[in-house]
Amino acid sequence: MNLKKYCKTATMTAKAQTNAGVFYLLPNYILKIVYLIPLIFLWRTLMTSGVKTDMSLKQMLSYTYMSTLLGGLLVVRTPLGNWIYEGLIIGLYQRPLSIYGHIVAQTIGTSLVDLLLFTLPMLILSPLFAVTITPDSWWFLVSLILCISLGIAMDFIFACIQIRMINASWLVYNIRNAIVLVFSGSVIPLAILPWGLGNILIYQPFASLGGATLAIYTGISEPFKPIMIQVIWNIVLWILAILFFKKSQERMISHGG
Repeated sequence: MNLKKYCKTATMTAKAQTNAGVFYLLPNYILKIVYLIPLIFLWRTLMTSGVKTDMSLKQMLSYTYMSTLLGGLLVVRTPLGNWIYEGLIIGLYQRPLSIYGHIVAQTIGTSLVDLLLFTLPMLILSPLFAVTITPDSWWFLVSLILCISLGIAMDFIFACIQIRMINASWLVYNIRNAIVLVFSGSVIPLAILPWGLGNILIYQPFASLGGATLAIYTGISEPFKPIMIQVIWNIVLWILAILFFKKSQERMISHGG
């Protein structure tokens, strides 16, 4: 069955992440913690000093904490861009698996390692940070799945842009990072933006990534509206991703590798 093949691919990818040893991954996890601790103190200081937002201190700390722990799932980055740049993408067409399924399996396999070695231990240690991690609604799991799906679709679209821009892979990567950082709400909650901007920005596709899932998780938003927006954007962007990628394959130029 193809499902077994995809599961095997995900498992092999997960094992490959630890080939050099678990300690090889520790610096990245330490950097995440170093990034997280000042943010927690910053939000705690600001909100206890009387700064008014549409979020409580509990919601803000939970939002920040879970944003760091689930960062790789809230803003998905597949290996597709690197494979195109290095010319490895050609090898996928010689395998008995759908290229879309292969990318998804590889992405899931990579994420599993972070979930087991970073997210799970940090969830257990959350009392040390005085952060509440109990979700306001378990609908966030549905939103998270839609978020991951949408992130993969976006990655295919940006890969198509990369193919057409040939040698501007780094530029495409930086542009994507900048757009996601500003508009996804995964770092700064859209709910605290001034002049009601958050109420407008929730309708753009990038807000259906981390921001929507975290809003449901922390109780900033009721589940129905953000999930429906995520469903709509998933339909639209997956159609565009498949169409664009099909056309871009005809123009694919492999370099490097």
